[in-house]
Amino acid sequence: MLARWALVAAYAAAAGANQLLWLTFAPITTRTADHYGVSESAVGWLSQVFPLIYVVLAIPAGIALRRAFRPTLLLGAWLTALGGAVRLGDTYTTALIGQILVAIAQPLLLNAVAGVAGGNAKALAIGSAGIFAGTALALPLAPALEIPTLLRVDAIVAVVAAIALSATIRPAGAVAVPALPRGWRPLATAFLGFGVFVALMTWMQALLEPAGVSEDEAGWLLFTMVVSGVASSALLSPLLVGRERAFLRTAAVIAAASCLTLAFAPEAAWLVVIPLGAVLLCALPVLLSQADNALVWLAGNTGGIVVAVLVQAFNHTPAIAFSLLAAIAASVLAVV
Repeated sequence: MLARWALVAAYAAAAGANQLLWLTFAPITTRTADHYGVSESAVGWLSQVFPLIYVVLAIPAGIALRRAFRPTLLLGAWLTALGGAVRLGDTYTTALIGQILVAIAQPLLLNAVAGVAGGNAKALAIGSAGIFAGTALALPLAPALEIPTLLRVDAIVAVVAAIALSATIRPAGAVAVPALPRGWRPLATAFLGFGVFVALMTWMQALLEPAGVSEDEAGWLLFTMVVSGVASSALLSPLLVGRERAFLRTAAVIAAASCLTLAFAPEAAWLVVIPLGAVLLCALPVLLSQADNALVWLAGNTGGIVVAVLVQAFNHTPAIAFSLLAAIAASVLAVV
């Protein structure tokens, strides 16, 4: 039992490290563009390459994990570490190559969360929370450090996490990734819910700027939203066994109401980011327990791309953009 929980902790660290490296440059786009001497659009690709690669590799990664769980999972951890090391070249080219390596590793790691949990709801919750903990750490860490120092810290975290996972995952402790075909409803919910979350992470700062919200304040709003989600994923989701449908419906209502609040009373943003993050991110372990992990992540990343692009079309009219997100969140009620 102790070995299982050591594996869960090491997996959470490795998955969190992958997310940390994914979002390294997202909170510091302008500074990164100046540092590397490239456009802000070019910097955007350092993050945008991840969902694009995930859509391509989600199913193959799921198949690989089912056939060879341990080596595939370790490949994901060490590819993340390699990507972090390559980025130490500190040029845009090495940054992009490193990000591509980390992006390839992402489905190998994230699709494995149910396999590592082995059917234990608490383990699934901790593994899922670890994924979002990396996201939460990236938001304040990047602005606090100079880019060369940031790259070194990220690389050290990724290497240590890979070593820990290598030390704790043994052939006897690996569990085949479960295939849980439950129809299209969990996948549609993932598409819509992840879409709302990714769009908020991508555009919240720009959408709140007309209301007088500074870039720093928007960063703290996003950080608070993610930390709330980390806590709810770890603490609340194990209590939802048997109540998954009721929770997802409640989450849809809360998310829709929160987005409407942001549309018409953006000055109340601090009142809604905590419940918004709690329900959006807690939905992840719930959905991962209902359907094949690879398909859930594929649907979620596809939804992230689609919804973010839709919101981008209205990023100069925040009320419409947030209202669109509210409608998308509410549409979960029709598919749960």
